[in-house]
Amino acid sequence: MTTRVMKTAGRHALKGSFLAARVGGRAAVVGVRAGIRRTQRFPPLPDLPEGRYVDLPGRGEVFVIDTGAPYDGAPTLLLFHGLATTSYLTWFSTIEELRAEHRIVMLDQRWHGRGIVSERFSLDDCVDDAALVLDELAIPEVIAVGYSMGGALAQMFWRRHGDRTAGLVLASTSACWRASLGDAMFYPVLGAANDRFRGHYRARVQEVRSSLAESAVIGEEMSAWAWAEFRSTSAWAMPEVLGTLGGFDARGWLGEIDVPTAVVVTARDRAIPTSRQRAMAAAIPDATVHEAPGGHASVVFDVQHWRPVFLGAVAEVVAATRPSLVE
Repeated sequence: MTTRVMKTAGRHALKGSFLAARVGGRAAVVGVRAGIRRTQRFPPLPDLPEGRYVDLPGRGEVFVIDTGAPYDGAPTLLLFHGLATTSYLTWFSTIEELRAEHRIVMLDQRWHGRGIVSERFSLDDCVDDAALVLDELAIPEVIAVGYSMGGALAQMFWRRHGDRTAGLVLASTSACWRASLGDAMFYPVLGAANDRFRGHYRARVQEVRSSLAESAVIGEEMSAWAWAEFRSTSAWAMPEVLGTLGGFDARGWLGEIDVPTAVVVTARDRAIPTSRQRAMAAAIPDATVHEAPGGHASVVFDVQHWRPVFLGAVAEVVAATRPSLVE
């Protein structure tokens, strides 16, 4: 009887995990298409910096974009991208302005785009990858900047590599991804399914990763480029990544953050409720709040309103950290 119940539960968990992958991928597709319909066009595609692979011994090759310093002493921003996207796709709408005054370093995270397809997705591994990339580039200290999932990574980067974190800019993100009764029911079930079927997901993600060109295709027509970049992250990565994010909870140590921090809140965010974003900001000592009027995808589809707010938050943190970054 017990065996039969376990088998039945396993089948339900598998269906639920498959559903999470399909829903995650389909929701992202719907979101992109809806954004295109609303705006009729993407923001203009700037002249993007080319990336290269950096070998991290014992870990794998990471796809890294490094713009170099625009002038001696320029501060370095370490950019962490959002869920189900890539570094290019998250940051293309702001990269031109950012690189004019800062050195930009960003990489595709594990299970995303051209990132490492490890045995499992881990936030700790992602931020340690970033720290090792900084070692390779001989960069001692950065301002960690994160959007959505990248905000969780920026928080973790401070937690694990505080001696290299001069400041934080956290956009459209939260300190905890399991904050409601529905979340409390969803994430444990998803995690149990992931433990059983992770190998299947990983194989599917690896298939997509292996099919990608050695470098991102840049210089194409905007919508074709964006669609190709979006599809470079497999929908089968979503159960694993979401399951890991469900275990992220920084609320116990946010009060220990001791670097200048700016929080960009998206006022009509349905993916990460504004209340969670504000609660995170309130828990970080002396954090400032900068409000953008749009939703979660404002970084791309409401860029005319989101970008000035975001750039203002970056400028504020850079000004506060400048003595540290110049020393």
